Amino acid sequence: MADSGSMLRAILPAIATVAVAYLGLCAGLFLFQRYLIYLPQPGSDGGAAGTIALSSAGATLRVSVRPRAGPNALVYFGGNAEDVSLNLPTFAARLHDHAIYLLHYRGYGGSSGHPSEDAIARDALALFDLVRETHRHIVVVGRSLGSGPAVRVASLRPASRLVLITPFDSLADLAARQFPFLPVRWLLRDKYESWRYAPRVSAPTLILAAEHDEVVPRSSTELLYTRFAKGVASLEVLAGTSHNTISESPRYLPLIHGGP
Repeated sequence: MADSGSMLRAILPAIATVAVAYLGLCAGLFLFQRYLIYLPQPGSDGGAAGTIALSSAGATLRVSVRPRAGPNALVYFGGNAEDVSLNLPTFAARLHDHAIYLLHYRGYGGSSGHPSEDAIARDALALFDLVRETHRHIVVVGRSLGSGPAVRVASLRPASRLVLITPFDSLADLAARQFPFLPVRWLLRDKYESWRYAPRVSAPTLILAAEHDEVVPRSSTELLYTRFAKGVASLEVLAGTSHNTISESPRYLPLIHGGP
């Protein structure tokens, strides 16, 4: 018994050290998670015809724009490390009949404030409402992280089409796969659970998946596809592309525009 007690006394400090380290890791993830999720980019003009300032819930947001009169507009929400203004030349070349609005999230590209899921959702709705004042047919496009606010907007506003590029069903699920040893679902504040909003979307929806997506598992994209009401969504897999190269596919812009 004495030997067992000595062994236990020797093991307990090691267990305590591991427990403290684990709790510290959990605390660090909780406190600094938004530095892992959001990687703000400084932004360029991207060849933009101009920018507008959007006031939303205490923040002033920069929106890169290509103005165009008429009923059609495209509103774009980008990825977590994307300078959205760089999309403007390619969008403008193909979508010549659409006004284009590219939202720089809080803390990105000259926008004030700090990004969070709730703040981005409010800002995305504010941008849609502003565009709706002059354009009646609005295509909402969201790429990667931006698929979260895009689905949310389309579930609450009358989008004419919804296009989701490399989307996921839930950021919380992706994070849980990345850190299976941590209680991520309890710690994560910005969960981007698109599955909650997809069933409420009635706009025709196109989901674009990369054949070799190394960031968002195909299973997550396909699961999101099943969340939409029957007949609302279609899924296209772009051959030979990865998460960051999907926009290089020759089918990318025609599909966003609504062509073959």
